[in-house]
Amino acid sequence: MALVGIAFSLGFIVGPLIGAGFAVWGKNKANDWFIYPALFAFLLSISDLMFFAYAFRETLPKEKRAANIWTSLQGARGLVDLRQLFQFKAINLKPFEHRQLQQLGIIYFVYMFIYSGLEFTLTFLTHHVFHYTSMQQGWMFFAIGLIMAILQGGYVRRLPPNKVKPTAILGLSLIIPSFVFVAIARNIWVLCIGLFLFAVSTAMCVTCMTTMVAVYGSPKEKGTVMGIFRSLGALARAVGPIVACIAFWSLGSTFTYLIGATALIWPAYTLKTKV
Repeated sequence: MALVGIAFSLGFIVGPLIGAGFAVWGKNKANDWFIYPALFAFLLSISDLMFFAYAFRETLPKEKRAANIWTSLQGARGLVDLRQLFQFKAINLKPFEHRQLQQLGIIYFVYMFIYSGLEFTLTFLTHHVFHYTSMQQGWMFFAIGLIMAILQGGYVRRLPPNKVKPTAILGLSLIIPSFVFVAIARNIWVLCIGLFLFAVSTAMCVTCMTTMVAVYGSPKEKGTVMGIFRSLGALARAVGPIVACIAFWSLGSTFTYLIGATALIWPAYTLKTKV
């Protein structure tokens, strides 16, 4: 799981810089310059698919595969029902373990909902409060990604099993003051403190919570468990930025980030006391 986190951090380092580079390059170009970053992203996606198809093999034996795509779609219908997703109904566990898994799923969803929304509005905040250019924002995300990569490669991936939950709690706790500092920042040093705590927290939370979830279910159910868990994260990432943007432009950055920081007390407290 730490290797996945490291890969995410490396993408966090390179991706924003590429985007910022395109933004700077496009300043003196014609009105349709935005086609080129979109085309670049499209080609990267195609390359990723081609690499995946070439480098990985299907592990499910032919005799166990679905007869046709419609059979697979019917079987997956229950996995896209939101009520069943949050309840992990597709997994057969003991009642106590099932409740624990459900709690982890809700904690992860709430965390990602708030986190992704506030992360999405960081560029708005730095532009309007600190007048950051696109390139400065790119370097900001580069620094965040670099801190994440160092922590995940040097610390998180070496965690023994008994330290995973305490580290997840620490990460969820650090994100609270992180957003408070960002909310009240009116000079660059206060912002840097908030962003540093943000990077440290991000390096811990998702990787550790994913590791905690991975212990549930039989070997045959691991893929379903992880698929549902990641689906909850994807749903949060889809909805969170919309809500955060509405709050940002309606209430302002200070109130939005303070409300988010206050709401993030619940995931940290619940993970510590209920799981």
